[in-house]
Order: sequence, then C-alpha cells, then structure tokens
Amino acid sequence: MRDLSAFTLAGYDKGRGKLTQALWFAVMNLVFTAWWCPARLRVALLRAFGATIGENVLIRHRVRVLWPWKLTVGDHTWIGEGAWLLNLEPVTLGAHVCVSQEALLCTGSHDHRAAGFRYRNAPITVEDGAWVAARATVLAGTRVGRHSVVGAGAVLHRDLPELTLHTADGTRRPVEEPM
Repeated sequence: MRDLSAFTLAGYDKGRGKLTQALWFAVMNLVFTAWWCPARLRVALLRAFGATIGENVLIRHRVRVLWPWKLTVGDHTWIGEGAWLLNLEPVTLGAHVCVSQEALLCTGSHDHRAAGFRYRNAPITVEDGAWVAARATVLAGTRVGRHSVVGAGAVLHRDLPELTLHTADGTRRPVEEPM
C-alpha cells in the first residue's frame, strides 16, 4: 500500500543551498525562459549558476533546467524550444548534440515498490552527435550512444547503442554515421 505521507528527501542532495535554489528559480522563470532573452545570455546564466557549457551552444527560449550545477553541455550543442532538463542528477550532453523541441530528459523517478515512494534517480548521458527528437523522453539512468537518434515522441528507458535509431513504437535499427 502506497503511503505518500511517508515520502522524504532522504539521500537526495540538491547540490546547493536554498538561497541559490530560490535565486535560480527566479532567474529561470523571469529571464532564462523568456522569448526576449538572447541565447548568449542563457548560456552565461547557466555558467553563472555552475553549469559547464562548451563553445557555440544554442539554447532556445522556454528551455527549463532544474539544477544548472548538475548540467554539462559540450561544444556546438543545440537545445530546442520548450525542452525540459529535469536533472535531479547530472545530465551530460556531448558535443554536436541536438535536443529538439519539448524533449524531456528526466533523471528522477520513484521506487514504485516502496510504500514511501522513495526516489530512484540516476544520471543521463547523451553522447557526441546524438539527437533527441521533438517530444522524445529520455528516462533516468540511460545513455544515448554516439550519433544515435531517439525519434520524435519516443520514450527511452534503457541504453541506446551508438548509431541506433529508437522510434516511438520501440523499434530499434542501425543508422548511418553522419558524413
């Protein structure tokens, strides 16, 4: 029997104090996600809050990042409009990665077998050249291999080997390496 009143944050480290968390939420909601905020400023804000961001990174408006200090982004990576990086644990995006519009990378989950519904979180890694297409979801503890594609609307709950396409119906097939 699930007892949500027994849920605690035991064992979960947000990585920064309450003041930094509150300041980030204010900046994210008032400036970072706004359509008028220049992409260069978004990168600067993430860096100011502890993210490791490479060169020539493009972050579009309405992108949400839960904890910038748990984010690493490689060179020449794009994050599309409305993407949500729900990074209770580290999210690492390699170089030349594309995270398309409204994609969700979610490092948090719960143990459905535990009455207290305790956290069962794990990091996500998206390797160089991979593409997480529009409205795709990548779940906790997964690795998207080099030059792989998580197709539009797909849900990825286990590692995806390099050079593999994972479609919304769960089909996996090889893809050619980009030229």
